[in-house]
Amino acid sequence: MQTFIRTFVVLFFVFGSLSSASAQSSFPYDISLVPVSVPNLPGLHSYAFAQHNGKWLFIGGRTDGLHARQPFNSFPASENNTTIYVVDVATSAVWTASITSLPTGLEEQLQATNMNFNQVGDALFIVGGYAYSASANNHITFPYLTTIDVPGLMDAVINGTAITPYFKQIQDDAFAVTGGHLDELNGTFYLVGGHRFDGRYNPMGNPTYTQTYTNAIRTFTIDNNGSNLSFGNYSEVTDPVHLRRRDYNLLPQIFPNGEQGFTISSGVFQMSVDLPFLYPVDITETGYTPMTGFNQYLSNYHSAFAVLYDATENNMHSVFFGGMSQYYYNNGTLIQDDLVPFVKTISRLSRDANGTLSEHVFPTEMPELQGASAEFIPNLSLPQYDTNIFKLDELGQGSVLLGHVFGGIYSSSLNPFSVNQTNLTSADDTLYEVWLTYNPLSVSEFVEEGSHSYGIQVHPNPFQKEFEVSFSLDRNMGVRFIITNALGQVVYTSRSLSYEKGSHEITLDTHNQASGIYYVTFIFEDTYYATQKIIKE
Repeated sequence: MQTFIRTFVVLFFVFGSLSSASAQSSFPYDISLVPVSVPNLPGLHSYAFAQHNGKWLFIGGRTDGLHARQPFNSFPASENNTTIYVVDVATSAVWTASITSLPTGLEEQLQATNMNFNQVGDALFIVGGYAYSASANNHITFPYLTTIDVPGLMDAVINGTAITPYFKQIQDDAFAVTGGHLDELNGTFYLVGGHRFDGRYNPMGNPTYTQTYTNAIRTFTIDNNGSNLSFGNYSEVTDPVHLRRRDYNLLPQIFPNGEQGFTISSGVFQMSVDLPFLYPVDITETGYTPMTGFNQYLSNYHSAFAVLYDATENNMHSVFFGGMSQYYYNNGTLIQDDLVPFVKTISRLSRDANGTLSEHVFPTEMPELQGASAEFIPNLSLPQYDTNIFKLDELGQGSVLLGHVFGGIYSSSLNPFSVNQTNLTSADDTLYEVWLTYNPLSVSEFVEEGSHSYGIQVHPNPFQKEFEVSFSLDRNMGVRFIITNALGQVVYTSRSLSYEKGSHEITLDTHNQASGIYYVTFIFEDTYYATQKIIKE
């Protein structure tokens, strides 16, 4: 059984306010988008996809835009995608099949939105997803693991033959997750973040639904051989502070020591405020590390992304295409918008050989406010690692077709949801080629300073009853804190208090808590996190 160990990094930097400057790029490449016309390609977002022999498979998702605010009008079943699409972009051919011929469990799950999915070889693995279930007479998060024989299903759709033989499905509440991510590393599947959401959405918290964040990294193995489908070696680690993530991007990574894993990039929502998390969380086979000393400002929501690793320089790069973000640039000025608008930004998160993270914005933007809940379809003919990371140092010094961005949510307005105008959004049918061009003179990127100096010091540690926390502020701000135990349970949450600029020290009393390991997390201005492990004797 896999065991996860949580480690926390509290980094101390000289803090710089949100600022930007031009600098020589550690990523000497330009990004360009070329629209491609494929007749009969649908508008689609929040779908699952796979590919085989140059053809693409699209399943599930939605055909409308951003969900409405009113419960009676939110996620209507009429806009579920009930069609399987097979696309050959080279010939512009599109084949379709309806899922209505499938057994009930498959038919209902495979028209869901925000399913967790991952392709391994010829198999597409799908977990959960949210949609209206006629059999339950309610909107639910589906408790299913489904596998698809991708080449077999593609051939059946193209030839108009029965599709049922190419699906397998099992049920377990561990799979009732939507808005998380499913990935695989060395034979182990990682179901990271997400939530279980049952009922009709409303933005006011009225009792039309129940919602439970998983706050978890769930790991398991899957036996998908022959007619068998089962899972085993199930393990789960929970953290209600750092793993309370959904609608984010899970980035395959190669870390500076050569270890492979993943990085949780931003996501929503914080425990006490409806704002994104800004700091990433690294995941390896042995544990996870909240990188609280760094904030990622320019991409906060699920979007299309591509990952590239330069083995020569030992640099890791992740490129994000549009989406939604709390921060964006307007004529070189960084704008903060707590409504988290749709943006055109194409940005890059990089990790150098020393493990230092940095964020950059490309001069190229998305043509429109698009990219949220879209997917990047990589060009599999390019050199890649097993985890779909491009081998950047093997791509040469010309131009290469990196892949395609398809679908997502198109918006004609920055913040249509906040003004109840979700009719200004739609499922995007746009397909873009993504070209990567070597340019050693590329110096036009703004460099966003995401490191910060907000940290905490705890003493004594270990302690018996009380401990003191000291911190220093460079301006007046609100501060709150959360204490969790080793089981990932919240034992205390404070309200936000205003503190003046300068040094502060507060005493915390835990006399009613048992001896053991705890974690105290301070949150500054609902933006900057700092965590320390503490031991009560």
